[in-house]
Amino acid sequence: MARRHRKRRTTNDAFSNTAARLGYGTTDLTQATQYVVNRMTEEAQTLTNLYRGNWIVSNVCEIVPQDIIRKWVEIRTAEQDTDILDNIFRRTQLSSKLREGLVWGRLYGGAAGVILIKGHDDLSQPLNLKTVLPGSFLGLYIVDRWTGIYPTLECVKNPSDPDFGTPEYYNVIFNEQGSTIRVHHSRVVPFYGRQLPLVEKIANQYWGESEIEAIYDEIVSRDNMAANITALTFKANVEVRKIDGAQQLLGAGASQAKEMFWNTLTAQAILRSSQGIEIVDKNTDVQNEQYTFAGLGDVYDRKMMDVAGASRIPVTKLFGRSAAGMNSTGENDLKNYYDYIDGVREVSLRPVLEKLMPIICMSAWGVIPKDLKIVFPPMETPDEEKTARICKDKVEAVIETYQSNLIDKATALRELRDIDGIFEKLTDEQTETGEGVYFQSERTMNDPLAGVM
Repeated sequence: MARRHRKRRTTNDAFSNTAARLGYGTTDLTQATQYVVNRMTEEAQTLTNLYRGNWIVSNVCEIVPQDIIRKWVEIRTAEQDTDILDNIFRRTQLSSKLREGLVWGRLYGGAAGVILIKGHDDLSQPLNLKTVLPGSFLGLYIVDRWTGIYPTLECVKNPSDPDFGTPEYYNVIFNEQGSTIRVHHSRVVPFYGRQLPLVEKIANQYWGESEIEAIYDEIVSRDNMAANITALTFKANVEVRKIDGAQQLLGAGASQAKEMFWNTLTAQAILRSSQGIEIVDKNTDVQNEQYTFAGLGDVYDRKMMDVAGASRIPVTKLFGRSAAGMNSTGENDLKNYYDYIDGVREVSLRPVLEKLMPIICMSAWGVIPKDLKIVFPPMETPDEEKTARICKDKVEAVIETYQSNLIDKATALRELRDIDGIFEKLTDEQTETGEGVYFQSERTMNDPLAGVM
């Protein structure tokens, strides 16, 4: 049987329907759409003007950093007294400095904090932790990418360095006279904006993209719409007067007649504004045209949602308004937002703290604890009933694990002491030796009140 040969056709990997004028290669209007590179991040003065003059832009830059810092980090170690760290945090205003750096990083696409250490005068030298003396950490000096810090062309070439691929040195302006100091990258903690592809990142001097660049079109659209709605309020009540010969008076009439007519209207407007009285000729027909604002509120709400979506901040936080709609509480929006903040803390704040904490530990204790942990508390604060239920479940899980002989008693006690502070009165000696602490199966008649469960 002869094989039938089918004619080969060339196809493109795109939808196209020429008859309906839809898809690739047709005269469909959507095919005229183009996306061009804006690079608004490079317009520093425009970003500054927006931050100072537009409350939505300032909220976009400030809300996320404020929420990142609001639940301050917990530093855990059994080897040292962490109260000393709290004193250092307060003395150096570390949380405030980190917030400032995050704000300028979001606004300008980049900012940095220079690590200040007493006795370290040559900042161009790599930071040696062994030279950090007790009480020598002085905090951070925050500068933004446009007015205080400029990376050099050299990059870190050591793959084992956490800063691999980033600038090796920065030129930092330290005073109003413009004195520039060369600073080694180990003494700088950067704050980036939105991530960029490698090519764009290199073109942007290894900084990120401003958060405002991504939402600028939505901001412009919202502001223009709000201004137009405001302008419409002036037309809410338009007075219409039907006067014989009005067209001739305003058009080809004598100048003296025009002036008299204008003076009459002006006097009537003044009298109506001050006394609420209006005097017109009995043959003059006066009517009021009412403008309806139906539907404008829905349009404005949709635009608010667009701005909130572009900024990744819920409407309830960005615009300071309660959730709208049937059975709307905003809880799901806040939950999604807090999940987003948890991710931002890991990406933006943890690298900064992991670079700072060894220095702070050397300044506080002279050593870096081996069991040092940086823990971010949950963003959402549960109610008392939910907290009690969570604590109970955690305690039962620890005791069940201990009774199954999967962990020893000392480990179980340390885990219990870390559960939201409910067993914080357990001493270090008790957690190490277990003396004076009994679980349910270990209670004796001679010690009936002992035990944690």
